[in-house]
Amino acid sequence: MGSSSYSIGVLIFALCFLFHFPNATAGVTRHYQFDINMKNVTRLCQTKSIVTVNGQFPGPPIFAREGDRVVVKVVNHVQNNITIHWHGIRQLMSGWSDGPAYVTQCPIQTGQSYTYNFTITGQRGTLFWHAHISWLRATLYGPIIILPKPNVPYPFVKPYKEVPMIFGEWFKADTEAIINQALQTGGGPNVSDAYTINGLPGPLYNCSAKDTFKLKVKPGKTYLLRLINAALNDELFFSIANHTLTVVDADAVYVKPFETDTILITPGQTTNVLLKAKPYYPKASFVMAARPYVTGQGTFDNSTTTGILEYISPSSIKSTSKLPLFGATLPPLNDTSAATNFTLKFRSLANKQYPANVPKNVDKRFFFTVGLGTNPCPKNHTCQGPNGSMFSASVNNVSFALPTTALLQAHFTGQSNRVYSPYFPYFPIHPFDYTGNNTINNTNVISNTTNLVVLPFGTRVELIMQDTSILGAESHPLHLHGYNFFVLGQGFGNYDPINDPAKFNLVDPVERNTVGVPSGGWVAIRFRADNPGVWFMHCHLEIHTSWGLKMAWLVLDGKLPNQKLPPPPSDLPKC
Repeated sequence: MGSSSYSIGVLIFALCFLFHFPNATAGVTRHYQFDINMKNVTRLCQTKSIVTVNGQFPGPPIFAREGDRVVVKVVNHVQNNITIHWHGIRQLMSGWSDGPAYVTQCPIQTGQSYTYNFTITGQRGTLFWHAHISWLRATLYGPIIILPKPNVPYPFVKPYKEVPMIFGEWFKADTEAIINQALQTGGGPNVSDAYTINGLPGPLYNCSAKDTFKLKVKPGKTYLLRLINAALNDELFFSIANHTLTVVDADAVYVKPFETDTILITPGQTTNVLLKAKPYYPKASFVMAARPYVTGQGTFDNSTTTGILEYISPSSIKSTSKLPLFGATLPPLNDTSAATNFTLKFRSLANKQYPANVPKNVDKRFFFTVGLGTNPCPKNHTCQGPNGSMFSASVNNVSFALPTTALLQAHFTGQSNRVYSPYFPYFPIHPFDYTGNNTINNTNVISNTTNLVVLPFGTRVELIMQDTSILGAESHPLHLHGYNFFVLGQGFGNYDPINDPAKFNLVDPVERNTVGVPSGGWVAIRFRADNPGVWFMHCHLEIHTSWGLKMAWLVLDGKLPNQKLPPPPSDLPKC
């Protein structure tokens, strides 16, 4: 793919999307075909064959309106097993289309196909799709753009244009080889070689001056930037030099607008922002920059991806290629204060048209510790984790083991025996000082099992997720499939069940599908389990998921016909 083809494609997509959106009515069916194939792509002085959808990197956009049905036939032409997850789509009564491998489906094998079929209900904004098996989402990802229903305006100023901006990571090495080696040796994986904006690293990397995303704007116009973090393992700060951004949407839910100079976006999150171009031609260009927010002690790619914001000059001004370039200012890599201040600004609109239906009462309460640990090195094996151990990660001291049969299929057919257990612990097996230094009795992960939490239909859930400092405090972006949830509050240190609930926001808490558990702290969420099926919940830092920081919720059928999971489609892949 040419160095500038994707940036040109994005702008063409933005134009076509805004002014020529097909089928202006809502409630229609939109068909797509995703052919999984290999494509040679040149980045950082290297041509590499990567797994793509339809030969595109990043992949093609899915766009629809609220209320539309989306049908995507995925055909696998590569040697890898494949699944696709439609990240953030509620999948109401369509759990067979959610996509995580061995959770809702077996993978699509070479030469096979599977058709995903779901309806977009009560959502509008930006989401994204990505592979959900091993580390293949490093190159298999693309935007999902959801417009409101016809004649329903945005609750903010109508933008002149809309532009998706997807942050990613580029690895010179094969990501499958990287994670396989890490799991075999028990050590940390090799980090990426660059961050990208719409697949382009930008001029701060070798051989990348031409591989730079450029956003061209007109003075005085307002642009809607649809920001997506598809990176494998890093939260990112993002800013545009000399420009203020207005946040209006998070995870396809409108929020009370607020202005900011810097965005923090974790892997799995989306954020829509309004960019108001300067009212005059500034005779300058401006850097758009993203680099990691780092809390853990592990290695990371300490680099910055950049794009260029350029103003289209009026016909009365002679354009020049040597305009001054203003650099962007980003917080320090470990600036938890900046991260926290930004996160706390999010609030739901909570008005009559877009209410915040946060559960006021709770049926079941859960307390999950999330964090890293170690397991002993197997006999006659050399391990590269701390002190010769193997890295592991867990929720309530359970390092989740994916089965070889899809959990949803085992549940639906009544063949759960020996596939999973319904006894996931509601609270830590061994309580301790989670964020203190005394971790001597909790260094090792207790079990490596496939345990689920079973919830009756309609259960109102409150979940506290607590970071641990066993191997050093670290933030964890937790993603829940099949649901949005309300973020009631967060704090640092150990959660206080006596005093902290009094500070919960039950009026206008932000509604999300991915939330960052603060480094050395906790976050409280609530949701109503009104969608039957098996729903994955995991850290969206891919290495932590690979090490076992994941679990699943089994939501049972309700009593009414429209509360029961339909049978699987006839082309559901077999293991």
